[in-house]
Amino acid sequence: MGRRPDGSPRVKPLIVTPGDPLGVGPELAARVLRDRELSGSPTAVVLVGDGASIARAADAVNLRLRADGPFVDGPGVGVVDTSTGDEPAEVGAIRYAVDAITAGRARGLVTGPIHKARLRARGFTYSGHTDFLGALCGAEPVMAFVGGDLRVALVTVHIPLRAVADAITREAVLHTLKTAHAALERDLGLKAPRLGVCGLNPHAGEDGVLGSEEVAVIGPAVEDARALGIDARGPLSAEAVFRQAAEGQVDLVVAMYHDQGLAPLKLVDFGRSVNWTLGLPIVRTSVDHGTADDIAWTGKADPASFEAALSLAERLTSR
Repeated sequence: MGRRPDGSPRVKPLIVTPGDPLGVGPELAARVLRDRELSGSPTAVVLVGDGASIARAADAVNLRLRADGPFVDGPGVGVVDTSTGDEPAEVGAIRYAVDAITAGRARGLVTGPIHKARLRARGFTYSGHTDFLGALCGAEPVMAFVGGDLRVALVTVHIPLRAVADAITREAVLHTLKTAHAALERDLGLKAPRLGVCGLNPHAGEDGVLGSEEVAVIGPAVEDARALGIDARGPLSAEAVFRQAAEGQVDLVVAMYHDQGLAPLKLVDFGRSVNWTLGLPIVRTSVDHGTADDIAWTGKADPASFEAALSLAERLTSR
């Protein structure tokens, strides 16, 4: 966006997609942005999604919305309404955001929760944000989470537990290791990041006694990564890897399936952890919770995760 008349750089906004208009996303986004405004630290943001719910949420907390266009230089909150398209507003918002960021009009994306079942009933064929963003960007993203001092990347995500073992391939584990290593180096500036790799089975298979995946698949993938200069350690039992992470011995845990990675992370930092998508050509962070329909529009939802997601996106895009 060039420079201002005084020579200072123009600030590209972050795009925030509040998500499902029936969920807590719009009100949380409005509350976080209002609180930043009141604290004297307003953020350059464009809210993209269902215009009516964005306006309702802003009115409820007296958040000022820009009237001079969404992508005007400087701090403030612009709005783009995607409710008039042929697809759900929250889906159109994600598509719009990717286009705007890749065109250089914005610097990163923060997403609120979407309701997968409601979207599927309306013809949305993706399992969630991550694979939809992968399709839009032509990438193979990795789902990761940041919570306090813990970072976790997942080899498999939203699949039934009985399907996990078949989905864990040497290629999938290596892809996760390579993607996580690159993100920690490039986006967080870590030199020689250390990756702790969980086994799939109890006690990491006990040398094949309790399962063969560690010997046949995970271990060889770790060796492949090490041959590429990646400091990958394991496979080890999950409890050992998370203990190492908590003690600062590894920078990120690679978990084999969803609950293996997220149960410990959310135990220690629930409500403040952030979903961070690795392997995309754009920065994308998100809240760590769903639409919480039961408390939507009541003012009871905790904005901590939304604030954390916005802060992480600012940190990542500042590099």
